Amino acid sequence: MPIADSVLLTDLYQLTMLQTYHAARMQEMAVFDLFVRRLPAERGFLLAAGLEQALDYLGNLHFTAEELDWLTDCGRFNPSFVAWLETFRFTGDVDALPEGTAFFANEPILRVIAPLPQAQLVESRLINLLHYQTLIASKAVRCVLAAPGKLLVDFGMRRAHGAEAALLAARANYLSGFAGTATVLAGMQFGIPVFGTMAHSLIQAHDREEDAFEQFAAAQPGNVTLLIDTYDTEAAARKLVGLAPRLQERGIAIRGVRLDSGDLAEHACQVRRILDEGGLNQATILGSGDLDEQRIAELLAVGAPFDGFGVGTRLDASTDAPTLDMVYKLQEYAGKPRRKRSEGKATWPGRKQIYRRSTDDGTLISDCLSLEDAPQPGEPLLQPVMREGQRLAPPESLSAIRERVQQQLTALPPALRANQADPPYPVEIALELREMAAQIDREMH
Repeated sequence: MPIADSVLLTDLYQLTMLQTYHAARMQEMAVFDLFVRRLPAERGFLLAAGLEQALDYLGNLHFTAEELDWLTDCGRFNPSFVAWLETFRFTGDVDALPEGTAFFANEPILRVIAPLPQAQLVESRLINLLHYQTLIASKAVRCVLAAPGKLLVDFGMRRAHGAEAALLAARANYLSGFAGTATVLAGMQFGIPVFGTMAHSLIQAHDREEDAFEQFAAAQPGNVTLLIDTYDTEAAARKLVGLAPRLQERGIAIRGVRLDSGDLAEHACQVRRILDEGGLNQATILGSGDLDEQRIAELLAVGAPFDGFGVGTRLDASTDAPTLDMVYKLQEYAGKPRRKRSEGKATWPGRKQIYRRSTDDGTLISDCLSLEDAPQPGEPLLQPVMREGQRLAPPESLSAIRERVQQQLTALPPALRANQADPPYPVEIALELREMAAQIDREMH
């Protein structure tokens, strides 16, 4: 079994709590919300992603014979509990924000309603799946906002934190608006367009730089994008001008060049001039090398003539905000609302809904977090996606999610479209929800 499919990819305390619930016969329905407590300082909004993988996980949840044997042998769990796990499945309901939906602090992006042991066990893996793709999508969409109309390609696989992260980062980046990825498996797995150029080693392995260019062009005649900063960037651009006629005689066109080091803005201006004067007006310039939305915005602000960017480490590791304060908390059990009151970590109890208010032209005004049975003006965002352990619809296409993201970006207030986190987007807590929390506090005292 692939590691990612194992139900034991969880925290130990999920299983120790499960044995407690089993022994105490605590099987009543529980309601858990998955949400982000607060936004990182660098983020004005987040983008929900990872629901597809979360639903796959819930739909396939089970213990294998090998896993049950290990639980027996480890000595922590009694035989009756392990025997009970043999038929353990997820039979609950799930409501969620559609992937690609913008959201804010305290807003549930996923709600699980299931017997307490089921709802509890899935906590760790649900956070694991939804946290990473939401983190990366929320970084990627900032690059999309910083570079409207530019080609953006995910170059981050080699510095992503593991194989699953690399693959899911490619998916999160693409649904956020990137044109594609350099991660080949993402092309096979998700149908994401795959992009690639060359590395400096190919240039270094040849005695002459122009020979490397010509050999690569002959081997990849339909994808001639050449890395030209191994030695002297401007000199390499002139070599391409000299090489182009020979390639054209063979029906090969130079589609573009990539710049990966040095003063990218200055090199891009000089290379653009050399290529244009040499008749290579159609050749594009792709920038790469430790880029993120801030650096891209700086390059474009000074007029650097880049047609696109390859974004890697800073994207797939979200280096400016590498984690989200994403949690999964009990909000109701056995028909009674529950509320955590830990200092700085208090939760809003009960089954909730998010209502989004917009202007007549569709621009977002504010959100309201309310109890599900106390509707507010606006569009309800949480949608049913699973009932009694069964999905309600087939997987949504990435193209549909990409379209939703574009609609969401168009609807953002101007400050958020400009990647500004201040002033914060208003999220109101409805009076009914505040009153419920106050009532629970009084009862607890």
